[in-house]
Amino acid sequence: MSVTNIMQQIDSLPPLPQTIIELEKFKKSASTDVGEFIKIIEKDPLIVSTLLKVSNSAMFGFVSKIETPSRAVNLLGINFTLSIALASNMSKVINPNLESYGKTSDDFLRIANMQSNFVTLWIGKLDRNLRDDLILPAFLQESGKFLISNEIKEQNKTAEFLEELTDKFDDIANIEKDFIGVSASEVTSAIFKHWGLNENLVNDILYSDYPNDANLKSKEYAQILYVTKLVCNIIKPLDDKCIEKGRELIKSYGFDVKYFNDAVDKLQDRLLDEEN
Repeated sequence: MSVTNIMQQIDSLPPLPQTIIELEKFKKSASTDVGEFIKIIEKDPLIVSTLLKVSNSAMFGFVSKIETPSRAVNLLGINFTLSIALASNMSKVINPNLESYGKTSDDFLRIANMQSNFVTLWIGKLDRNLRDDLILPAFLQESGKFLISNEIKEQNKTAEFLEELTDKFDDIANIEKDFIGVSASEVTSAIFKHWGLNENLVNDILYSDYPNDANLKSKEYAQILYVTKLVCNIIKPLDDKCIEKGRELIKSYGFDVKYFNDAVDKLQDRLLDEEN
């Protein structure tokens, strides 16, 4: 059974490395000493290299090249940096292969970056605290795709799976459930629960494919994450069909469409800059 296989893999994952534990403790302490945070980051070369790679993406539009972790942290903020650190750790303990999605680990990093940027552009205009809370789950919510991709490959269903994804790229979570019995966000949530991460983070990601099932506390977060991953989906990001579907969803959720439209326009401009 596919779900059983994936859950067994999650149960066998090693504990979080000391660097991530220290970063989590720092965040929970509500300390404002960015220098202390940077010292923790600098202990892990992979986190540093990933941080610099992401911060130099054209999606951020920084004028000059970011060459030091301290400058990256000061520009991106602690929540975003923590999400990058967790993503780096996952690439150490999980085979970062997205062959079944027709993508690479670099493609995943790009989409994660895009989703966090979209949340920043959209929700940042509505509520800065809400934006800060959502940056981390927006960046990490699709991480379960690595385990799903490996399971699809083990079952020799890659071609069939990819054909379905290409045809129904606006309904990826249900395709994952049809093939494996579980969606990427549910897998991600289970991984973070295994690691003992913040309960709110676990729940927000858990319901991000099916926000109507979320409890009242998680519903708004789940709705935003769902629309974000729809618009910035890994198969056809910023496709017109998904943007329109997202627009209709946020109307039904009661969000202001103007901020959504502005975020889409700005992100499209940044992607053009990235290609040039």
